[in-house]
Amino acid sequence: MTDNQQYFDEVIHAHEAIEQWFAVEQDSAELERLLSRFSADFSMVTPLGRVLDIGALRALFQAAGGKRTGFRIELSELRAIALHAHGATLSYREQQTDANGLHTDRRSTVVFEKSEAGRVLWRHLQETFCGE
Repeated sequence: MTDNQQYFDEVIHAHEAIEQWFAVEQDSAELERLLSRFSADFSMVTPLGRVLDIGALRALFQAAGGKRTGFRIELSELRAIALHAHGATLSYREQQTDANGLHTDRRSTVVFEKSEAGRVLWRHLQETFCGE
């Protein structure tokens, strides 16, 4: 496995879990598994400029769980920006669709940190809607 492959894999696996969470009603244990991917110090800037911390992310996931029938996420353009001993910064493109025809296209930059045990955690995420 290349040094950056573990980070690419985390982006892919996290989005698979998010896709499932939004599309299918699941129990609270699954929400805890999903949230365990994120640092206690997590922050996010949404495509509309709203800043979320880990508590706000939890609230967002709780409110949206199982509410988007047919929800799908397609990832592309995964690219490593920086790798270092304590984590990495990556960018990727994310297209979301659901059964109601809602479609969004965004570019994201994620900062990962590694725990002392070597676990990859989401530390910061910046999302920007793509223009037409």
